[in-house]
Amino acid sequence: MTKRYFVLPLITVILAACGGGGGNKAEELQKLKQEKSALDAKISALEKELKTGDSSVKMKTVTVAALENTTFEHYIDIQGSVDAKENVDATAQVPGTIRAIYVKEGQAVSKGQALAQVDDQVLRSSLAELQTRLDLAKVLYEKQENLWKQQIGSEVQFLTAKNQKEALERNLATMKDQLAQARIVAPISGTVDAVIAKVGDNAAPGVPAFRIVNGNNLRVVANVAESFAGKVKTGAEVLLTFPDINKEQRTRIGFASKTIDPVSRSIRVEVPLKSTADLNPNMIAQLRIIDYKAPSAVVVPVSVIQYSLGKPYVLTVKGSGDKLQAVRNNIEIGRTYNDKAEIKSGLQAGDRIITSGFQGVNDNDFVKL
Repeated sequence: MTKRYFVLPLITVILAACGGGGGNKAEELQKLKQEKSALDAKISALEKELKTGDSSVKMKTVTVAALENTTFEHYIDIQGSVDAKENVDATAQVPGTIRAIYVKEGQAVSKGQALAQVDDQVLRSSLAELQTRLDLAKVLYEKQENLWKQQIGSEVQFLTAKNQKEALERNLATMKDQLAQARIVAPISGTVDAVIAKVGDNAAPGVPAFRIVNGNNLRVVANVAESFAGKVKTGAEVLLTFPDINKEQRTRIGFASKTIDPVSRSIRVEVPLKSTADLNPNMIAQLRIIDYKAPSAVVVPVSVIQYSLGKPYVLTVKGSGDKLQAVRNNIEIGRTYNDKAEIKSGLQAGDRIITSGFQGVNDNDFVKL
């Protein structure tokens, strides 16, 4: 009996001890949870301070640019050359030996001006002989006319004298025309681009003796590939660039052929030029034909466009001073030309896009300029 009374109190003490230990652990767990919440709050506060503070390690330096509405143009690029609309050869009208040349290369001439003289000695001798015969015919005609008025002589004699005089007059006029044709004259007003003939050469009809160019009537000619034929029309805007003289002209297409060349599979276009002293025939010209134009568009450099899962976006900044934050803007791209892209949606005038330093910058990251 004594042993039983001793064991029973011991069990009671052990059970009481176990029950008291469970209560202490619950309190300890609750205390640790409270401490964890306090630590999380401190960590969050410290992280926020690091982002908004002066730490240069966490904030990337970027460059920004404000967007403005501007004109966006898309071009078809082709190459052409300057051509003189009036670029003609001067040739002799009658055969003969060239006796004199009156002009030199680079000289300005007027239409009809004499450039060279073909030997006309035979023609002049014939003309002098014909003039003598005409003078005699006129005297005979006048005498026969006076006699006819006095009803002296026959009508046949009078008509014969009249016919002979008129025939010689026609022959004389023809001879004078032939004499005039012994001169090689300028067919247009312009500049002597080349003197081909030399004194002593035999001139012949159809053989070029001089080349005359009108530098005040220039144009650019080019061939446009068949694939662009439907987009190139008469009156379309075109920007001309002349690399050799570093100049540009904005004008319109004067003529666009409707027929596709079967060999080159292209159409011919002509663009009139505003003549200047430094433009010359056969000079290379770059044509940028405008096939699309948006007068008020948001345009960004292609280099600032990034992609995520195949979708384009651009980083902008919001905020001011030392609290600038990057913002991701999903965009819709329109047309692109060279290094410029038209933005259909996602950006607007006034937005500040990050133009450099955006590599590694994520949405909501803090940045500095």
